[in-house]
Amino acid sequence: MRAKLALFFSAAVAVATPTMAAPVHQYAGLVLSAKGDLIASVEGDEETSHSAIAIRSAKDGRIVRTIDPCAACSYSGLTFAPDGTLAFLQRDRKAGTVALMIDGGTPRAIATVGGIAQTPRFSPDGRRIALLVTIGAAKEAGATQAGVRQIGEIGEHSDEQRLAVFDVAGAPVAPAEVKPLSPAGRYVYEYDWTPDGSGFVASSAPGNGDNNWWVATLDAIDARTGAVRGIAKPATQINFPRISADGRTVAYVGGLMSDFGSVGGDVWTVPFAGGVPRNMTEGAPFTVTSLLSTGSRFRGTVLKGSDAGLFELGAQPAVGWSRPSSFEAGDGRVAYSADGRAVAMVVQDYTHAPAIFAGPVARPAQITHDNDAQPALVTARSVTWKNDGFDVQGWLLAPAGADPAKKAPMVTVVHGGPAAASTPNFLPANGLSAGLARAGYYVFLPNPRGSYGQGEAFTAANKRDFGGGDLRDILAGIDAVEKIAPIDEARLGLTGGSYGGFMSMWANTQTKRFKAIVAGAGLSNWISYYGTNGIDQWMLPFFGKTLYDDPKAYEAVSAVYFMKQARTPTFIYVGERDIEVPPTQSIEYWHGLKDQGVPTSLVIYPDEGHRIRAPGNMADVQKRTIAWFDTYLAGSN
Repeated sequence: MRAKLALFFSAAVAVATPTMAAPVHQYAGLVLSAKGDLIASVEGDEETSHSAIAIRSAKDGRIVRTIDPCAACSYSGLTFAPDGTLAFLQRDRKAGTVALMIDGGTPRAIATVGGIAQTPRFSPDGRRIALLVTIGAAKEAGATQAGVRQIGEIGEHSDEQRLAVFDVAGAPVAPAEVKPLSPAGRYVYEYDWTPDGSGFVASSAPGNGDNNWWVATLDAIDARTGAVRGIAKPATQINFPRISADGRTVAYVGGLMSDFGSVGGDVWTVPFAGGVPRNMTEGAPFTVTSLLSTGSRFRGTVLKGSDAGLFELGAQPAVGWSRPSSFEAGDGRVAYSADGRAVAMVVQDYTHAPAIFAGPVARPAQITHDNDAQPALVTARSVTWKNDGFDVQGWLLAPAGADPAKKAPMVTVVHGGPAAASTPNFLPANGLSAGLARAGYYVFLPNPRGSYGQGEAFTAANKRDFGGGDLRDILAGIDAVEKIAPIDEARLGLTGGSYGGFMSMWANTQTKRFKAIVAGAGLSNWISYYGTNGIDQWMLPFFGKTLYDDPKAYEAVSAVYFMKQARTPTFIYVGERDIEVPPTQSIEYWHGLKDQGVPTSLVIYPDEGHRIRAPGNMADVQKRTIAWFDTYLAGSN
């Protein structure tokens, strides 16, 4: 359930609004050269349909050169070779191809893939490039994307993401000549070259790639033959498989994760030769969110309470430079130089727009200033409270210039996941949270049990307890907010997407505190959901058993069995081709509200997946959402 993203509502929903500040400048896919002297990222502003690659000095942020060989293409997958050569992916959606490009002054194609591709990486000697390819892809990679229509014989064919390797000095490889290295029938999610270039460490699984990530294994793949050898079968979900500089140890982020890409857990290690994984950060009061092998150490990022921080795995795990912000980079959340002494990443928070920070690991500094003039649309405050023996954290956003003596309505936004977190990201002027702030609403973003940020035990605290302790944490958080801000208890709204959509539907049957609800891509019936969604593997780590072995556990948290208790007006929306949470979940809930005479509205957006992406549809979601809250909470008064 991946929209499951902390900013499902604040960043994903956007429309053009008049008389706003200049568009926010964006930096995507940031990478740092091996020497730590150059930074590359895909840059443009939030209202521009086409972006270019900018190469900057890591010392002062100065643009050294710009790469933009195809005006009709998009760019991604930036990666530096050991000698500083840049490779990138150039996608031509109209042609249905992705070209693997090398920039040697004049960009040239190494290979062209008919389908989709991602994650190019140079071999340690820089002579080869590996790439994940999906030849003839029927859909975009990932379960949040719009699924293929379920017609004809279903479930017999799935896209395969496989590993391919190309010679940097070889002749260009045409689409028909691309031959994957890894075997057919096995979906490769992530990989890392071994230091000697003889193979890879990877996470992979046979069969449907959207569904089977939750049971992926840690494997070695031979770079010459493509043969797969199992290293370990972790009991957790795994991300960021990495191998040590001496080639003897594999590390990965392992934990209870509800979505591929929403990473959080502990650092585990296992011998490359195979064995039983060992938890190296067991009991740590933070969540590891990315991992890299640099120099002689494993390094990455963590989320600790309200702060993102840099992390190094030594004899004792150490958290270094940190701040209440979000970090992003192309390969994880931070980019390191080859020796691990320099870093670069995109940093932002609720009141500061994205900027590139770079420099020594102990003290990176801001080196770009494209967004310095962006106005803050809210004031942000980290809020902490205690409930059921847990220390819980969240964020309170107040409209800029709000009168602290005047009572105001508040909308609580529950993040997706549940294994995720609401973390500080700049609010674009045309986003939903900004729209709510302009209408006079406070916005509360709680991180209840089940969230990242306080260690694995906290993340696992809502296993077999969906809508129980986490809902109590949210309600207790609202109590805490009402003690420090002028919130009108009679004008509380609730919204969320994916797991947040489930919580919005469920809360309607459990409490009368909320006077208006908006549920995006929510679950109302775990019984029917189990048999109709495209990713049923994600539920087993949380429920412990399948529906068929323990139906009562699924029924107990299904809102449709408690519809007689639902009284709050609810607007519901979902994508027509959502395979993570099919639209039938929204239809069941809408039908139940209609039968109870509760005001409701349901919109199913054509051709959309788990996240609403088309600009016109995003604009419609925002318009309807704010209008719904205005109707029942009078937020604009």
